[in-house]
Amino acid sequence: MKRLNIPNLRYALACISLILAGQLSNVNAQNNQSVKDTSKPDWLLNSASYKAAIYKSDKDVILENGLTKRVFRITPNVACVDYVNLINGRQLLRSVKAEARLTINGKDYEVGGLKGQKENAYLLPEWLDRFTADKNAFQFVSFDIKPISPYIKWKSKFWASNNQQPTGKMVSFLYKAGADELKGLTVNVNYELYDGLPLIVKSLTVQNQSDKVSKIDRVVSEVLGMVEEQSAVVGSPEKMAKPQGIYLETNYAFNNAMRYDLSDQTTHWKVDSTYTSQVNYDYQTPCLLEVYPDKAPGIELEKGGVFKSVRTLELLMDSYDRERRGLAIRKMYNTIAPWTTANPIFMHLVSKNDEQVRTAIDQCAATGYEALILSFGSHCNMEDTSAANIKKWKELADYAHSKKVFIGSYSLFSSRKISDEDDVISPKTGKPGGAFFGNAPCFGSKWGLSYRDKIKNFYAHTGFDIWENDGPYPGDVCASTAHPGHKGLEDSQWRQMEIQKDLYRSLNEKGVYINAPDWYFLDGTHKIAIGYREVNFSLPRANQMILNRQNIFDGTWEKTSSMSWGFVPLTVYQGGGAEAVLEPLNDHLKDYEQLMMQYYGAGVQACYRGPRLYDTDATKQTVIKVIDWYKKYRDILNSEIIHLRRADGRDWDGILHVNPSLKTKGLMMLYNPSKKEITRTIKVPLYYTGLTGTATLKEKEGVAKKYTLNRDYEISYTCTLKPESYTWVQIE
Repeated sequence: MKRLNIPNLRYALACISLILAGQLSNVNAQNNQSVKDTSKPDWLLNSASYKAAIYKSDKDVILENGLTKRVFRITPNVACVDYVNLINGRQLLRSVKAEARLTINGKDYEVGGLKGQKENAYLLPEWLDRFTADKNAFQFVSFDIKPISPYIKWKSKFWASNNQQPTGKMVSFLYKAGADELKGLTVNVNYELYDGLPLIVKSLTVQNQSDKVSKIDRVVSEVLGMVEEQSAVVGSPEKMAKPQGIYLETNYAFNNAMRYDLSDQTTHWKVDSTYTSQVNYDYQTPCLLEVYPDKAPGIELEKGGVFKSVRTLELLMDSYDRERRGLAIRKMYNTIAPWTTANPIFMHLVSKNDEQVRTAIDQCAATGYEALILSFGSHCNMEDTSAANIKKWKELADYAHSKKVFIGSYSLFSSRKISDEDDVISPKTGKPGGAFFGNAPCFGSKWGLSYRDKIKNFYAHTGFDIWENDGPYPGDVCASTAHPGHKGLEDSQWRQMEIQKDLYRSLNEKGVYINAPDWYFLDGTHKIAIGYREVNFSLPRANQMILNRQNIFDGTWEKTSSMSWGFVPLTVYQGGGAEAVLEPLNDHLKDYEQLMMQYYGAGVQACYRGPRLYDTDATKQTVIKVIDWYKKYRDILNSEIIHLRRADGRDWDGILHVNPSLKTKGLMMLYNPSKKEITRTIKVPLYYTGLTGTATLKEKEGVAKKYTLNRDYEISYTCTLKPESYTWVQIE
């Protein structure tokens, strides 16, 4: 019998679940598409053959890589006329729109675009030659094709699962102003097509070559008339489903959220007034995509000035399955932001003096830890630029490096009051206060600019390797007109964002590893909190174990293990009694080992916060055993996670790492939180291991046993778990 291909299987399962919910008709409407060509490899298993190509054909410029295809008609002006997911054959586009829209000196101007489409439910190729250009829009001049260049010239000195920069092609369309009042302004609209990903990154640059100052009030850098996700006779835009065939991110995300969708500041799904044949009676279907920051920029562009827009990542989705969608996003990050795959093993030290730092460095070196981070509450002050302070910390950095240990420190920017002159000024009161975290400094103030320079100076002169930046700029607007880093309220968010992002990019390019609790990954940060409530670490250790596994399970759907950090309080944190902490470590070795195995078994580094890693030789040997195990299986443990069962304290829970390119193609972590021994038969999904016929499993390097995969690429694995224990299973 012919094996059922996975996309069809996923679609069938989606249909079954939606039949139960009475939504089959909606699924059929959403999935009116061709079946995937099974002769081509699944890009999530092997993407090597999908190479980017950009070329001209008659009146069009075409971008395609076997996974996505985007076509631009370039006469009489440029417009996107075809946008196809080649994995499933689904057309994303229903109508022609402008390439971008700029609001300059209070007036809107389109970039490119074609006029004349009357039916906006679909677009037929034979209509295109009848379309015309808007004479007031920016007019196409020429285009240029070249290989993409790294957005950040990352210097890697830490262990990483990917040390290669992404490859692909970029096309840049040049436009000149059509309106007389904008003569001298030019726009470049750039599209980057990546090898091995159904991904296009769009950005634009505005350059002022005139003698006049132009005020850019808004830049809408992407406009797409998308096929609607849902047709409904009645309904408001906020309640109707948004198109799911495309996943969007930009490098303009903030506000202390551990997820991109909660940090997003730029994605706007709007109604399309030109779409008069839509089903919705009030024309309220949200199917017009516009990308722009809500509160930016208000930028004055002087002669010779250059403005660069946000970078919009457009990742095409071929499934409604949550796991597959998450895998696609994670592979995107692994590829285009390779610095996020770096994952050093670090300790969080609470220090009061230099001797404690040296002792902690020695313990890291003795146990195989690769880095030491001076935690909040420690005695390292990176804002102290005195020669004596720089000299002291350089000597400690040199000592750490002599032991082959990286060193870093914590520094707080936001969530603090500096002064009335330097704090964010509320537009409502004209006084300090009212920021996201109450009082906060403005990055454009004298103090803020000085803070930036002090951080750069500290790393340049001490040789420190890691920066833990707590309270990064969270998007506060500032009404001050006296701060040197921005002119006023309008440009305050954009200018502060640029200062923050420039700081991250410059440190990244100098080899500094950056932990920051905000979504600045695309501009150079490496790690964010996996998502937890800090006061939970004052709960008993038994609670923490289950909560930590829940946090790991929940926090690795859209971000990778290496993009996340967890937390293990070795000493008291946020309160709690003796049952909440691990000190004295030797008295709680079983809990210490399991907490380490939970995190390292997920490929997640935790902040082991306290004065030491071990207190006795038995504790030391336990730490060494776990770290040696982690390093032995580091490649697979830093590979993608398949979510098996979320921890609930009632029954087993677990995750599965998969990587079809490794000899060990899977590694499963299983846990029994109960106080009794259990035996369970688990359905193990092996499709993303790349295995198709048989799989060989070994529990804790024990006796190998061969299993035959069923038609759904699954095996049934039976295991016995002792009370309050864990196990791990290697899959080849």
